[in-house]
Amino acid sequence: MCPPDLDNKSRFFWRIGNTPSYTEFPQMHADPVIPYNFPEWKTVMNSWGTLMLETVITVAEMCARGFGLPVDTFTSLMKYGPHLLAPTGSNLARFGKLGTVLAGFHSDLNFLTIHGRARFPGLSVWTREGKRIAVKVAQGCLLLQAGKQFEWLTGGQILAGFHEVIVTEETIQAIDEASKIGRSLWRVSSTMFTHIASDNILQPLEPFATSETIKKYPSIKAGAQVLAELAAINMCTTLDTDGEPEISAM
Repeated sequence: MCPPDLDNKSRFFWRIGNTPSYTEFPQMHADPVIPYNFPEWKTVMNSWGTLMLETVITVAEMCARGFGLPVDTFTSLMKYGPHLLAPTGSNLARFGKLGTVLAGFHSDLNFLTIHGRARFPGLSVWTREGKRIAVKVAQGCLLLQAGKQFEWLTGGQILAGFHEVIVTEETIQAIDEASKIGRSLWRVSSTMFTHIASDNILQPLEPFATSETIKKYPSIKAGAQVLAELAAINMCTTLDTDGEPEISAM
């Protein structure tokens, strides 16, 4: 089910990492677009994106160790994934009214999402028990959230985290403080979506594979899973006449 309104945000996608020599999903590995008049763009995006990807790799290795799995269980599946650095902005001078939805309630379709600290508060997450919590990221720290691909591989042992971004009382207070000193009212977050490689199979790994989890999380290529998720929110067509995943312009 899609949210009733579009998110009040802008986002630029920049692919990070090496591309596979062959893939059934070439559009997920297309060369990124470089904006005009930003000569440093590629260097800045690649340097920051690589650091974030390396952080996710470290966390993925820690998760594998925590589950008693080989350290490269998740990272080997991530190799050549269509990882996307996605700086995201909302103009609070325009969308700064209390209760305005900047990013509607959702979970992420990818493996792990990593965020830098946003300029303004407003992000909330939900616990497994359904409790809503306002997120506060400390200076110099990063936030990671599990996506649906992680849930798939663990048979639901790790759940894709629900979250949203709205203008709260704390956001309004931060807007007022920024206005007084003439600071930009753009809420900017440095988000990166890391993925399992498009041609790798998503299915519950051996420690999590039961008759119940295999039924709930059937085998599917990661690229096909992404296309199905995008189709669910009307961002692409997903099935051809044979009922197979179909890549279309996004």
